[in-house]
Amino acid sequence: MSRSDLADFYRNYIACLNRQDWARLGQFVHEDVAHNARPFGLSGYRAMLEQDFRDIPDLHFNIELLICDPPIVATRLAFDCTPAGQFLGLGVNGRRVSFHENVFYEFRDGKIRQVWSMIDKAAIEAQL
Repeated sequence: MSRSDLADFYRNYIACLNRQDWARLGQFVHEDVAHNARPFGLSGYRAMLEQDFRDIPDLHFNIELLICDPPIVATRLAFDCTPAGQFLGLGVNGRRVSFHENVFYEFRDGKIRQVWSMIDKAAIEAQL
């Protein structure tokens, strides 16, 4: 994929997540996907995302920064949401928090194969 094709693909992936269109997730995510070096497989990755939306009912992924250098995508995602209970071991309990997630994706066979994610937990702690 070219840089612009990869950027479009990634934006469509984020739109899929925000719609919670789990039936189409496999169009974007490799069957053997790994998250933070843990092999999840597509079904495990989907289960993780579904749980995220249960834990954070108003979850919405906002792309703040997007850099594409095939086969890698680097992005900074912004969140402004209200986790229902515990989030990252913190008792957020329905309070609104804003934070960022820095994520690197590696693509293989035209799909997301590796995901490395870092959430700014300190930003959340500061708000609590």
